[in-house]
Amino acid sequence: MSVIYDRVALIGLGLIASSIAHAVKWKGLAREVVGHARSAETRATALEIGLCSEVFETAAEAVRGADLVILCVPVGAMDAIAAEIAPHLKPGATVTDVGSVKQAVIDAVGPHLPEGVHFIPGHPLAGTEHSGPRAGFATLFVNRWWLLTPVAQSEPDAVARLRSFVEAMGANVEEMDAPHHDLVLAVTSHTPHLIAYTMVGVADHLRRVSQSEVIKFSASGFRDFTRIAASDPVMWRDVFLTNKEATLDILGRFTEELFMLQRAIRMGDGDMLHDYFTRTRAIRRGIIEAGQDTDAPDFGRAPAPKPGA
Repeated sequence: MSVIYDRVALIGLGLIASSIAHAVKWKGLAREVVGHARSAETRATALEIGLCSEVFETAAEAVRGADLVILCVPVGAMDAIAAEIAPHLKPGATVTDVGSVKQAVIDAVGPHLPEGVHFIPGHPLAGTEHSGPRAGFATLFVNRWWLLTPVAQSEPDAVARLRSFVEAMGANVEEMDAPHHDLVLAVTSHTPHLIAYTMVGVADHLRRVSQSEVIKFSASGFRDFTRIAASDPVMWRDVFLTNKEATLDILGRFTEELFMLQRAIRMGDGDMLHDYFTRTRAIRRGIIEAGQDTDAPDFGRAPAPKPGA
């Protein structure tokens, strides 16, 4: 694999950024990877484990001379970070991000960036419930989707270059507009996370079932809810505040479906329940056939193999 960018700057050094750093080194996609994290502890850890050749105290220092800048901070922090780095960006540099909401990122980042800098928002659909610089691994993006939402000013050559970089890390790439992205993610990610948080909250408040019983007798359904609900609370707070309209739309549709199922259970309508569950089961089969999960008992969530293993 050949070098695609000379210098890559990672702003924020959590799970996604650390996985990018590992993947870039694994595939030889950049001559240098540098980074920035707000926490001194995170900066020290990133240097200790060799994520970056240099780790800077400020984002402004980190982006100097970078050909590719990847914003890996919560959506709510994008505005301030963009304002800080804008005067220090190299002419011709590409700025992208990994936020799971896109229109809010475009609104927050776009106005700050100078002319001559390519802004191409992105979102890797990959992750685990773990966070921090030690959580990343090089194969995180293999056969996972990485969505790009170019803006009107995004130059085709810059988009093609970023696409090749992402594909070289093993990801599948698709382009779409930001509003459509936010609606799709409200269905596939944001609302399911909200439901998972709610179900775990219900168990926490149900005093007739002790916490020890909830933990001890967790069947796979509740166990997977807790896996989802273990995700970074700062990130998910920002997601719901910045993708409000799409999430509320899908949540309203979910509530309507839930009322329909409640009525079928109350009325003993077994045919309706069987037909409904048969249709929804087909979606699960489609996900497995597309290689986005496995039907293994542990849902394929064993530790990822190390590159070359």
